Amino acid sequence: MSILTSVINSVLDGGYRVMKVLRFGKSDVQTADEATPYGLDSSAVKDMIAVFSDTVTKGEPVIIGYLNKQQLAQPGEFRLYSTDNDGNLITYIWLHNAAGDGQIELGGTTDNAVLYSKLETAFNQLKNDFNNFVTIFNSHVHPGVQTGGGSSAVTTTLGTDSSADITPAKNNKIKTL
Repeated sequence: MSILTSVINSVLDGGYRVMKVLRFGKSDVQTADEATPYGLDSSAVKDMIAVFSDTVTKGEPVIIGYLNKQQLAQPGEFRLYSTDNDGNLITYIWLHNAAGDGQIELGGTTDNAVLYSKLETAFNQLKNDFNNFVTIFNSHVHPGVQTGGGSSAVTTTLGTDSSADITPAKNNKIKTL
C-alpha cells in the first residue's frame, strides 16, 4: 500500500538515503529508504510530499517518488534542477525536445556557449593576420617620392602587435562535443 507523507529530513547511511517522514492521517514519524532511478542522486527538501510504500519485507518501507510542484518539461524533454532548503530554484539543466530546437539550457538563456577550440583557432588566425599587417605597415616605404617632396623612409607612427588573449573566456567546467 502506498500513502502520501511529508518529508522531515534525510540522512545518508551506508550509501543509502534514509528519509524521515510524517505519514498523513497519523501522527507517527517513520523512516524509509529512498528508491530512485539509477544514476540520480538527490535529496528532497523539508515538507516535500513523498510517496511512501510498504514492501513485502516487513519493516523495510521505501520512498518511491515525490509530488513535484516545479514541473516545466514538455513531452520528450528532461529537466534536472536544484533548489535551496526552502525549495526555491537555484540552477538547472534542461534538455528541450526535438520538436522544439533540441536546445540545452544550462541555468538560463541569457548567453551562448561556444566551441572554444574552434573559436581559439579562428581568433589566433585573426591575430596572426593582424600582426602580419602591422609588420608590413611598419616597414613600408613610398617609392617614387622625390627629394624634398616628402619622406620615403619607414613610417614614424608604428603599429604594435596585438596582445589580445581569449583564454580567460575558457570554461573548463563545461565540456562539449
